[in-house]
Amino acid sequence: MPASPQVRKVLTWVMIPLVAATVLALALLWPPSPEPSEPVGGTYYDGRVTAVAEETCPPEAAESGLTRCGEATVLLADGPDRGQEVTTPLPDGPGAPDVRAGDQVEVAVVTNPGDPTDQQYGIADHKRGTPLVLLGALFALVIVAFGLRRGLASLAGLAACFTLLLTFVLPAIISGQPPLLVAVVGAAMVMFVIMYLVHGVSVRTSVAVLGTLGALIVTGLLGFLATAATHLTGFVGNDELTLFHRIPDLDLRGVLLAGIIIGSLGVLDDVTVSQSATVSEIARADPTLTRWQLYKAGIRVGRAHIASVVNTLVLAYAGASLPLLLLIVLSTSGQDMGTVLTAQPIAQEIVRSVVATIGLVAAVPLTTLLAAVVCGSARTAAGGVASGGPEQVPSPAGGVASGPEHAAGAPAALSTTPSLPPPLPRRPRHRRVDAGEALAPEHRSDPW
Repeated sequence: MPASPQVRKVLTWVMIPLVAATVLALALLWPPSPEPSEPVGGTYYDGRVTAVAEETCPPEAAESGLTRCGEATVLLADGPDRGQEVTTPLPDGPGAPDVRAGDQVEVAVVTNPGDPTDQQYGIADHKRGTPLVLLGALFALVIVAFGLRRGLASLAGLAACFTLLLTFVLPAIISGQPPLLVAVVGAAMVMFVIMYLVHGVSVRTSVAVLGTLGALIVTGLLGFLATAATHLTGFVGNDELTLFHRIPDLDLRGVLLAGIIIGSLGVLDDVTVSQSATVSEIARADPTLTRWQLYKAGIRVGRAHIASVVNTLVLAYAGASLPLLLLIVLSTSGQDMGTVLTAQPIAQEIVRSVVATIGLVAAVPLTTLLAAVVCGSARTAAGGVASGGPEQVPSPAGGVASGPEHAAGAPAALSTTPSLPPPLPRRPRHRRVDAGEALAPEHRSDPW
């Protein structure tokens, strides 16, 4: 991105304190090492189904809703009975896995409270490690094959993002830190790591980072005000109920706000990087544009970008909550539409989508304005033309003249009026000359 040396220094001295403050906040909010806890739902062991014996369900079983009866033999791969075959009832019911011989499964152990030695096994779910590893390898191969070094850098940024979420954001919220503050610090750190790692350390990336940070602040403040005005508690389903029982002091409204910030970060990255690159390329293509002209050109591109991206967050949130939305619509069938839309589960999704979209829209003018100011500084520093060398002006002969005298004192008309190409030479006229005929002297001297 074209920028004056003064603006480059200012960006450097702005970004260094921001990164330092983020690292300091990360260190202060870093959670302690978690204590070992019992896994949710009991103890699980790996196993492989060796045989399946299906039976006809008795009438009383059919009345209770069972549709598949019989037993499965499972060879345990770990646990105290490793290497032994155990017999388990066939799983049945809503969402139960459909097992066949040869399937890799997870086996749950149920212990009798009155007799600890009395343990029963039951198939809980399929093992999906191998298909997920293959799918992840295909994903990495496609990204690297298309993006080459940039694709490899994006994979490294994605790995760093998940590492930070799993080691800082989630444990810090569980340990009792304010979820909104943790989300802002975590999102800022993710933003610094991903954007500088993927797009490189440059003025253009710094402008995109500042635009993203400003949009995140707008999103956080607006989300706080919106959840307070609509009296949302963040308590809408079984997941929140489970969290409440395990962590009674957890701020579920803060968890809702943290989800909004983290969910909008990826789309903000896309928008701000695109706007910064757009203004940079426009400035390089036409160095004579003023800041206001650069801003208007970038905003025109940003409007088209927002028009195509504005549905992304809304559809993503609706898709993630589709089962909940279906249940709400079924349970509120025949009621007034206003009552349905103002119910807390629906209102929460509306607030989540609206706040994130407004933050996304705010990122466009913020980033475009910063990029226009930075690129305009290069034009001002170059004396009207943002180029790295001496200013070039058309010469009276139709060519291009350059040099200190033109860069310092060339008239405005010469620096702005495009040069006309020299006239094309007339096509020479030829006359037929018979063999042995000599040309007249005037014909010999006429070049045409």
